[in-house]
Amino acid sequence: MMRPMDLRPDARRCYLISDLHGRIDRYQALFTLLRTDPPDVLFLAGDLLPQPLGRMAGPGVSDEDFVNRFLIPRFHGLGRELGDRYPTVLLVLGNDDPRYEEASILGGAVEHAWHYLHERRVFVAGRPVYGYNCIPPSPFRRKDWERYDVSRFVDPGSVSPEEGELTVPRSARERRTATIATDLDRMIGDADVSSAVFLFHVPPYETVLDTTNLDSTKIEGVPLDRHIGSIAVRRMIEDRQPYLTLHGHVHEAYSLTGEFVTKIGSTWCMSAAHHEAGLVLVEFPLDDPSAAKRRVSPEAGVRPDQ
Repeated sequence: MMRPMDLRPDARRCYLISDLHGRIDRYQALFTLLRTDPPDVLFLAGDLLPQPLGRMAGPGVSDEDFVNRFLIPRFHGLGRELGDRYPTVLLVLGNDDPRYEEASILGGAVEHAWHYLHERRVFVAGRPVYGYNCIPPSPFRRKDWERYDVSRFVDPGSVSPEEGELTVPRSARERRTATIATDLDRMIGDADVSSAVFLFHVPPYETVLDTTNLDSTKIEGVPLDRHIGSIAVRRMIEDRQPYLTLHGHVHEAYSLTGEFVTKIGSTWCMSAAHHEAGLVLVEFPLDDPSAAKRRVSPEAGVRPDQ
């Protein structure tokens, strides 16, 4: 079988950004940065869209159609300005991104604004790049991008994928049986991923990247796990040893640990999730993740994440 075309054979310099949550000021800071200092590849690791006033919105009532009215035109405008310097944009969604917006995200991919990677594979600089949106069960009500992790276990205080609310219907059977572990097995198959990059929203379990401040919190006397990453993602990394994994999701992890990069075996793992005001990004050479640098670009009037 012929391998898909390489999107950016000469890619070297990369940015990783996550958890913009539809904040116009952060996007404006991002576009300003991309105009003046574009990378070869921009990885967007989910939670990119606004939350519709805390409610389960449906098509047509989603913050003025953020994807079609804001994101696609801004990325297209940037493409016209930069020409050949326009970065290859690779993105996944996150648990706060309503699934009904996926159609618009796919539309943006068709219009060449970006490449949407959920359960897909592309090639960049000769490396396969895979993407995946979902997180394990959380306390949040929206379940569009939640799956059981490796079993039907749900942490105390969390809501199962069979409960909660969806913006796009899923079958009861799928909600009951789907797991992140089986999704990853199906997506990867028997491929050799030793040179691969994975773009996740959720980080691997029990690392500096998934650390929260829940270690002193109890529900009905049961202490909560301060690590909220995916066991399935961690096991995949341990078993398959991909080259690099990219993450977001756990905003407070960096402020608690002071770390945004870790290794599991030979696999480099890094996250751009943050609590800071302004735009936060991780810049790294694709051929040397050990040289990754975390950059913060404060913007006036921007408050830390809620």
